[in-house]
Amino acid sequence: MKVAFVGLGVMGFPMAGHLAKAGHEVSVFNRSPAKAGRWVETHGGRAGATIAEAVRDCELVALCVGNDDDVRAVLKEALPAMAAGGIVVDHTTTSAKLAREAAEAAAAQGRTFLDAPVSGGQAGAENGQLTIMVGGDEAAFERARPVLEAYAKAIRRIGGVGAGQQAKMCNQIAIAGVVQGVAEAVHFAKQAGLDTDAVLEAISKGAAQSWQMENRWKTMVEGRFDFGFAVDWMRKDLGIALEEARANGAQLAVTALVDQFYAEVQAMGGRRWDTSSLAARLDR
Repeated sequence: MKVAFVGLGVMGFPMAGHLAKAGHEVSVFNRSPAKAGRWVETHGGRAGATIAEAVRDCELVALCVGNDDDVRAVLKEALPAMAAGGIVVDHTTTSAKLAREAAEAAAAQGRTFLDAPVSGGQAGAENGQLTIMVGGDEAAFERARPVLEAYAKAIRRIGGVGAGQQAKMCNQIAIAGVVQGVAEAVHFAKQAGLDTDAVLEAISKGAAQSWQMENRWKTMVEGRFDFGFAVDWMRKDLGIALEEARANGAQLAVTALVDQFYAEVQAMGGRRWDTSSLAARLDR
């Protein structure tokens, strides 16, 4: 398939690379032309000088940018230039409101929009092992699925437009609580003078087991917080979830509390630390 990928950050760069390896005809765009140039040097394909040039006549346009306004800006240029009947797959984590707005804009120009946020972090993107939660038209989803399989281990259509983003909100809500729980357990073990390796071995095989415990316990103990998804981005995502909760009446007391803990981490200078840096706040 003729595919364009817009946004070559820590996630987009390897995701677009998997598309090229899978044999798709790939063009790319990034706000920093140098990064797009590096991608072409690494993976082949071509880089567009503008978004419109990159997506010209493409059947599928994937994007992974920063926030709602970034998506709006991309679509303004991309929708008129891409192939008639084409599909936009947005991997950005945005509000569900933005997804519905984008779907309407796409339909008005004879295109289809799928909100398709991802989970799995930088490692998942690099290894082609992402989980993708999709909202939107089922027929368009089935057309896009073979492309998405280039960088995903699990792809699930959740429901209509916006449902993918709402599922991603569930993902971030769950992660926030689990990370805080693991951070507190590590902190408690240290304060009690326990062998933290022994505690991990004991409790990680039972009901307390989680991905965060298996992958971040030891690095929390060591005070290393350079493993991908940054606190700034987590606060953006939690803000979206909290806003949605205010609209639908969901009660997110723990999420709101952890969001404030992340604000304290930011104040400590940890804006670019990864999300496990909740442990640093406890060890001050």
